[in-house]
Amino acid sequence: MSDSIRVIVADDHPVTREGMAAIIDSAPDMTVVGEASDGQRAVELFREHHPDVLLIDLRMPRLSGREATAAILAEQPEARVIVLSALQGDEDIYGALQAGARGYLLKDLSREELLEAIRAVYAGQRRIPPPVAVKLAERMTASELTARETQVVKRMVAGRTNREIAAELSISEAGVKGHVNSIFAKLGVADRTQAVTTALRRGIVQLE
Repeated sequence: MSDSIRVIVADDHPVTREGMAAIIDSAPDMTVVGEASDGQRAVELFREHHPDVLLIDLRMPRLSGREATAAILAEQPEARVIVLSALQGDEDIYGALQAGARGYLLKDLSREELLEAIRAVYAGQRRIPPPVAVKLAERMTASELTARETQVVKRMVAGRTNREIAAELSISEAGVKGHVNSIFAKLGVADRTQAVTTALRRGIVQLE
């Protein structure tokens, strides 16, 4: 149909991608115009097809969903992007929406919820389910780690000691201790184990 909502589906898991594409194609008012298995390909397909809506997974090879969204919005500010993810960390959600996504859906949603979200975003609305909105509100009220603190916490997650972190970042061990104490305060934790657990849960850092 010429008035169908034209959708691109991007997910690096073939079964998930093909399943979503089949659901979308089954809707009378939608059609899938492309499928991508990585973020870079999603950007290329968007340039080629100019779809009405891009549905993209957050964690993708080559370019992440966030990076692909930012690249597309830089070229086409009116692009409508929905991020679909199993991740509920507040940094994941915040980052995707900061990049320009108009929706953030969790992968346990129903067929009807998926189709209604696509229709809503196509109509110019935003679609953020209640559990995601709660996480986003938590992120908006939390203190943000600085770039250096993020570098430190990443190395804490990797099991580095303060001395090892100091050597890797070319700063003093006292400086690392200062950053660690600041990280504890901002994350509301009392020790390194809690800091690592919280940073992973919130999506501030990811396991490599």
